[in-house]
Amino acid sequence: MRVALLTYSTRPRGGVVHTLALAEALAGLGVDVTVWTLGRGGDGGFFRPVDPEVHVEVVPLPHLEGEGVGERIVRSIAVLRAAFAAHERAGGAYDVVHAQDCISANAVPRCVRTIHHLDTFTTPELVACHERAVVRPYAHVCVSESVAAEVRAGWGLAPVVIPNGVEASRFAAAAGDPAAVTPWRRRFGRYVLAVGGIEPRKGTLDLLEAYALVRDRLPDLSLVVAGGETLFDYRAYRASFDARAAELGVEVQVLGPVDHALLPGLVAGCAAFGFVSTKEGFGLAALEALAAGAPVVARPLPVLREVLGEHVRYGSDPAQMADALLASVEEGPLPGGDGLAHRYTWRAAAERHLDLYRSLSGASAAHA
Repeated sequence: MRVALLTYSTRPRGGVVHTLALAEALAGLGVDVTVWTLGRGGDGGFFRPVDPEVHVEVVPLPHLEGEGVGERIVRSIAVLRAAFAAHERAGGAYDVVHAQDCISANAVPRCVRTIHHLDTFTTPELVACHERAVVRPYAHVCVSESVAAEVRAGWGLAPVVIPNGVEASRFAAAAGDPAAVTPWRRRFGRYVLAVGGIEPRKGTLDLLEAYALVRDRLPDLSLVVAGGETLFDYRAYRASFDARAAELGVEVQVLGPVDHALLPGLVAGCAAFGFVSTKEGFGLAALEALAAGAPVVARPLPVLREVLGEHVRYGSDPAQMADALLASVEEGPLPGGDGLAHRYTWRAAAERHLDLYRSLSGASAAHA
């Protein structure tokens, strides 16, 4: 079976991490897998090495100065569409085309679509992209029941639920490796960590407010934010975040993208992991933190209650988040989180995807 997995970036966002891990697990089951992606701003490859059994096609997307978000989305779709169509015309047809986001789902004429989470956009091009990417695919996957329920309620579709895997062993190993953890603790002391950058969906402003409340009790505690590569423009939110940090007298350590090999040590070294997103599809980063033995503070979204259960502390607003952070730093992780993380494997996810692909072998041709 020949499968194409499509994603929108080479950089370490959740959907990209999912795509690569799924591709490698499928290849391990003997599937001929190609990952298609856009190489923005000169990117020639992914943020980490990819198993050589997985074919990679990076389609260049040069940076255009002054381009707005809507224009960038339209151009991204057009560039990926042209490259993928040319490949298929040259005889490179696939048995299954599986898009992982709205950009790639708009770039191909037919596909399976994983809906990681549902978004609410105001940019017209994004609104249209999001809607088409839900209604046009002939089959749908969700990584949690909570998101699947939203899709059923909103569009009357019947997605298959296939949870993510977790590289639990990689993060657990870092927890037991002083060489991985110590450099971060020397640099930041005790620290609260958030990953995913400073953006509205990650609830970073709420985490800042919560941290400021805790700092009076724990003055040696730092706030560290890692990651943050995105196609979208969050400069206004970042400006609000910086202004509020200045008002509170908080110096936030903003790292940007962290090397793939160093990330587990950064996670394992934190005193608390802040995961207060306003929207999530699964909670992969929180499970990685649990695997690393870090206590997690999360917003009580239905999906996070579903996936993380009682293994994390919850807070609905900055005051509650502050209480949860304080308990996390002073008392450590709640029991059972590491075991939970190890239950989710990419091999199991790949096996369920392969079962789905086989069941759809006739549907793909019917929707061509």
